[in-house]
Amino acid sequence: MRIIADTHTHTIASTHAYSTAQEMIAAAAEKGLYAIALTDHGYAMPGSPGKWFFESLGAIPSTYNGVRVLKGVEANILDKDGTLDMTDEVLADLEWVVASIHGLLWKGKPSVEAVTNAYLNLAKNPNVNVIGHSGTPKFKYDYNTVIPELARNGKLIEINDNTFFFRKSSCENCVEIAKTCKKFGAYVVVNSDAHFSSKVGHFSCAIEMLNEIDFPQELIINSDEIRFKKYLEQNGISLV
Repeated sequence: MRIIADTHTHTIASTHAYSTAQEMIAAAAEKGLYAIALTDHGYAMPGSPGKWFFESLGAIPSTYNGVRVLKGVEANILDKDGTLDMTDEVLADLEWVVASIHGLLWKGKPSVEAVTNAYLNLAKNPNVNVIGHSGTPKFKYDYNTVIPELARNGKLIEINDNTFFFRKSSCENCVEIAKTCKKFGAYVVVNSDAHFSSKVGHFSCAIEMLNEIDFPQELIINSDEIRFKKYLEQNGISLV
């Protein structure tokens, strides 16, 4: 299986990542990727860039070194209502939005009911493309309720390769999430969540897991360039 786009990556603008945007794009070109999304953390994450950074991403070419560069963010999900730490105005101007829960930023006590409600509300958010690394045990949700609703609203569920290295307690849930996506025909997107340029395009653990459960390749949005481009066009995202 070949993945043709890496749509969750971080640059030095997120101060716990260590490569520049140019280095990340160069790595994508070296790996022969069609596209890369630059998705530095939203405002609430310590060390994240500010509003001016996201409003100025147009300075980066849309295509560079033959790679389509999607300007985006990993927005932080803050509470049971699915509130994000970015304004709708800023999100609407970005090309790619990953919405993820990070434990240190969640307001209130997490529960299956609270997290389920957050994701159901995010399913209705027109600015969100991807639900990021949602396998954290502390933030488990009702997969059978949420995943069909995400699919119905055109949201992608992320299979995050980084999880298999740094969030190993999430791996069992990731398998369950992938199986539920398979059951309901929900599209997934396989990403590296790279914080250094050498990790761009690294998907081996995620792919191994998907192969083990015989996950349909046609449900992996970024396993085919035509399929991925069609998704971009359907969501009003330019191909160039």
